[in-house]
Amino acid sequence: MNKSIKTAPGLLSECLYGVLLKKPQSKTPTHDGTDDFSRQCSSLKDHLSTTLSLYTQRSDSFALCSTTSVCSDNDIHAVIIGQPRWTQQELTTIAQKSGHSTALSHAYQQMGNSLLTVLEGNFSFVIIDQKKNTLLSAVDRMGKFPLYFAETDQEFIVASHAGMIAEKENTLKDISRQGIYNYIYFHMIPAPQTAYPGIQKLQAAHSILFSHTSSAPERYWTPTFTETPEHNMSGYAGELKRALGNAVQRALQTGSKTGAFLSGGLDSSTVAGILAEQGGGPVFSIGFSAEGYDEMAYARLTAKHFGLELNEYYVTPEDVVAALPTIAASYDEPFGNSSALPAYFCAKMASEYGIDTLLAGDGGDELFAGNERYAKQSLFEPYLRIPDGVRHSAIEPMLSCFPDATPIVSKMKSYVRQANTPLPGRLHTYNFLHQFDPSDLFESDFLIDVDPRQPGKNQEAVFHAPDEATHLNRMLYLDWQYTLADNDLRKVSHMCALAGVNVQYPMLDDEVVALSCRIPSRWKLKNSLMNSNSGLRHFYKQALTGWLPQETIDKRKQGFGLPFGVWMRTHKPLQELAYDSLNNLKRHGIFRSDFIDRAIRLHREGHAAYYGELVWVLMVLELWLSQHQQPSAMERVA
Repeated sequence: MNKSIKTAPGLLSECLYGVLLKKPQSKTPTHDGTDDFSRQCSSLKDHLSTTLSLYTQRSDSFALCSTTSVCSDNDIHAVIIGQPRWTQQELTTIAQKSGHSTALSHAYQQMGNSLLTVLEGNFSFVIIDQKKNTLLSAVDRMGKFPLYFAETDQEFIVASHAGMIAEKENTLKDISRQGIYNYIYFHMIPAPQTAYPGIQKLQAAHSILFSHTSSAPERYWTPTFTETPEHNMSGYAGELKRALGNAVQRALQTGSKTGAFLSGGLDSSTVAGILAEQGGGPVFSIGFSAEGYDEMAYARLTAKHFGLELNEYYVTPEDVVAALPTIAASYDEPFGNSSALPAYFCAKMASEYGIDTLLAGDGGDELFAGNERYAKQSLFEPYLRIPDGVRHSAIEPMLSCFPDATPIVSKMKSYVRQANTPLPGRLHTYNFLHQFDPSDLFESDFLIDVDPRQPGKNQEAVFHAPDEATHLNRMLYLDWQYTLADNDLRKVSHMCALAGVNVQYPMLDDEVVALSCRIPSRWKLKNSLMNSNSGLRHFYKQALTGWLPQETIDKRKQGFGLPFGVWMRTHKPLQELAYDSLNNLKRHGIFRSDFIDRAIRLHREGHAAYYGELVWVLMVLELWLSQHQQPSAMERVA
């Protein structure tokens, strides 16, 4: 495989950009004879980082630019990207005849903002109403197509990429302190924050209406979880197989050569198997020559089981050194998920094979309870069922009398501390920013405008959004935003765009999501005090037993995790890239120099994988900053 990374100015990705003036401005000509707003509108295409064709519609008060055509009718200007699906037959017919932007315009004129009740699929859109001088924008329920927004004194702006807005407003070198803090906390910057002051991004299932009286995002959809089954598990198993088949069928695009990612796990194996049954094409897998990280054997097993052509590539430390600086800089914001590298090389392999569209398996763990953290939380429930008075007046005072010197006492105290931490905060017990005091990491001046509680408060708002949901379902919903919309989907979508292929997510099809909400929590996760992980995805595994290879059903979750910390101990060029990046990070005035030195020392002397993750996150931040601003620009940090 050709290992070089294209440095073309655009990505293979759908995108849109919209601007609405709050008040139409008088046309003051510039030196070239055009007014300022017209000049900005004429350069809209320069802000859109895409290799796809672009369509533009503008007047003296608004401008729209998109990779799909804009529908203008009765002073309503509408554009939508993605693969939307209408639940009303009339709108479906309009979309088939005249395009989805026309259907969107029609729905808005008939229903106003309520049009989101009849819109499914994956999408983002902008509607400008010239008569009302409003701009309505929204993203789909799972946040597959992100949208950024900003409001200035003169205008409202929305765009598919933060850089489009920052470049237009000449704020590319202004970096948000809170955004950087949140990046260290989450290893990416979740919505609604961004890396840029004054720019926000919509959370999944959110819309925003810009008008003279309002500009606040609103959640337009929240799932309804049910715990009372309508029929037995085998009945739901049949529904699951039908829903997955329908989802893959919808993801297959006419005239597109389609393949699939295959890690060897439950979800990618499921998608690959259904693709095989529907006559689909080859699958692509990534391996690592590092003990405990390579899943290629399971990928081969699935490919053989379904009779699929498997294409393999082994990522090396040399690949990381060559590709990481370009990949880190290609993101709109700092993005510290190390599995972006293998995702890129897998997508690049598919692109060179001639694949147009890849099917990804992301989402199954977050719909059907496949992450170990869900099972771990169930271990605290027996303690929390003990009456508060007994716990706080007897057990905990007695336990405090014993020193931490013995491992058993230390573990018991840790267990009690975690149990007494409410969800969702308990999920971040081992977060770096809980292991270290922020003042030990960051320069004091940097922390002046930072709210250390913001990451937790934002998560609490999402966690408590669903009505009458179990703790498990609340954790799942939390992960729909933080693990999927803000992390995994950003990772895979962007890496595919960089490699030159489209990507679809059948596991996140609306029909599959709706079915997952009807599966009782006790079926999704079967509690087991002997082995909490043995009950993960209980219903899903039962439903697909006999169809998937049994070895796939029984294996532990792994994925495309990169063995960076392990490699860095022995691979000198990777060490140099990492340690040079961390030392260069000192110049920005964000982190204390002694913390950077300690991070390097902890990696060398401590747990390579755990502290390797910290080194990776810091290294990616420096590689991103070095491409997006000059060293002195941190003086403009906001």
